Amino acid sequence: MIKDIFRPRVRILWAVLAALCFLYSIMVYLVGSGTFSFIIWLGGVAFFGLCFFLAGKNRWKKAPVAIKGVSYVLLTAAALVFLQCQICILSHFFDRGEKNLDYVIVLGAQMRSSGPSVIYRYRLQKAKEYLDDNPGTIIVTTGGQGRNESMSEGEGGKDYLVSLGVSPDRILVENTSLDTVQNIENAMEIIRSRYPEDKDLRIGIVTNGFHVFRGVHIAKKITDARVCGIAAYMQFRFIPNNMVRECFGILRDLLAGKMVLAKILK
Repeated sequence: MIKDIFRPRVRILWAVLAALCFLYSIMVYLVGSGTFSFIIWLGGVAFFGLCFFLAGKNRWKKAPVAIKGVSYVLLTAAALVFLQCQICILSHFFDRGEKNLDYVIVLGAQMRSSGPSVIYRYRLQKAKEYLDDNPGTIIVTTGGQGRNESMSEGEGGKDYLVSLGVSPDRILVENTSLDTVQNIENAMEIIRSRYPEDKDLRIGIVTNGFHVFRGVHIAKKITDARVCGIAAYMQFRFIPNNMVRECFGILRDLLAGKMVLAKILK
């Protein structure tokens, strides 16, 4: 029961979780991805540290009943929301797409001076595999140039695909977007300039497994085309970070109206 989580005998669990969050935050920080997702894990350190403190010397038992009641409600609600987000993410974790799609959109990720970041390379390599198996498909690489990037993600993605042997004639470039929603919105504008009736198209969203759910459902809000996901490889050690961070992305896009809850629940 949730009421048991602040009992003294559970303190060792909170201490272990706080320590693990701290070590994991260091590992995420050292990657130098340009994001601040390590802060999520420092937040975990603070939360589990607080739980450790409250579970000692009957501190939680002495707290006012109203505070305890509100805390239990909030913790339960947060746990349920987190669990539902994870279920949604996992529902598209291993999507393989469909054969002979008209277009595939590769969602952008960080470009480094040496080329695409590891996570972006996995997306582009997966797209290359798909193009090899489906010679009639056109690809759209997406992403603008951030302050810490040597070139736009869209152009960098194209260059990398060409280096892998993909014909430039099969690659369209979107190079102004700043986030996932804009990746898809701008890519669809390019596709519509070539094929205005997008409802007759079949489109794949290529990204890492943890990101496919959000990419697919953002696309379903933007276009009437038939949309499917194509999941790229993920490094195992970073899956927890990416899945926790993705929860915030899902909630943000839902609240901003960038995803349609009715379509998610179908």
